[in-house]
Amino acid sequence: MPLTPSEQLQFSTTRIVTKSATGATGSGTGFFATLLKNGDSQVPVLVTNKHVVQGAVQGLFRLTTQDAKGEPAIGRTIDLDLGDFEKRWIPHPDAEVDLAVMPVGPLLTEAAQKGFTVFYKAPSAELIARPEDLSQLSAMEELLMIGYPIGLWDQKNNLPIFRRGITATHPAFDFNGKSEFAIDCACFPGSSGSPVFLFNTGSYYTKNGDTVIGSRLKLLGILYAGPQYTSEGKIVVKDVPTAQTAIPVSSSPINLGYVVKAHRLLEFEPIIEAMLKKNG
Repeated sequence: MPLTPSEQLQFSTTRIVTKSATGATGSGTGFFATLLKNGDSQVPVLVTNKHVVQGAVQGLFRLTTQDAKGEPAIGRTIDLDLGDFEKRWIPHPDAEVDLAVMPVGPLLTEAAQKGFTVFYKAPSAELIARPEDLSQLSAMEELLMIGYPIGLWDQKNNLPIFRRGITATHPAFDFNGKSEFAIDCACFPGSSGSPVFLFNTGSYYTKNGDTVIGSRLKLLGILYAGPQYTSEGKIVVKDVPTAQTAIPVSSSPINLGYVVKAHRLLEFEPIIEAMLKKNG
């Protein structure tokens, strides 16, 4: 039986567990995407934040495998434990953009060498919201965020947690002059790197107020940070942490998150293309 759009999105993410040289561990979210689409050719990558993998010497993915019919073998997984973890990621060329990608090919090859075929769903490049797509949206839109808040997930079935929310600022505008926008959604440690989708099923309203019967799916962006309220009464912006650790000044999330606009992913394409040419 074909998977529904939301069921497909269940297999678009993976929990990332990291370990630093000091032995400290953390967790974040990575998701699959495709770049450099050219006819039937495209390059699948994993996407997360730079701060999720920063300083990590080791990283672990748990991926669902597929059965003989090419369907997800729920509960049957493979663990891929990688060394030199941070070095495997390509950082976004703009130092202020908290994104990093990793080509998926080596992971699939390693799984195949162990006798497994990985089942995953990568949103196509067409689903990445461009500026012209964002201009057609209203200030408040329904969204879906997928990830692993405080490291939680359905361990038995290896499935992520879905969170619903709304845009807190208009996604077409650059929030505070940066290529990002704010969302009203619970953003807890472990959610770093979570994909944020515009996700309407059944019907939705257009910017002009018309009702459209049908569904709508776009990758709007990637969660990376959020404002927090400190015990001193100050509002500070912090990366969504990868671990819950004690800090000198206590602070509380206020259920807002900052999201890098998804079209910044397209800026990885010339870097990956150059790498492919270099490697033949």
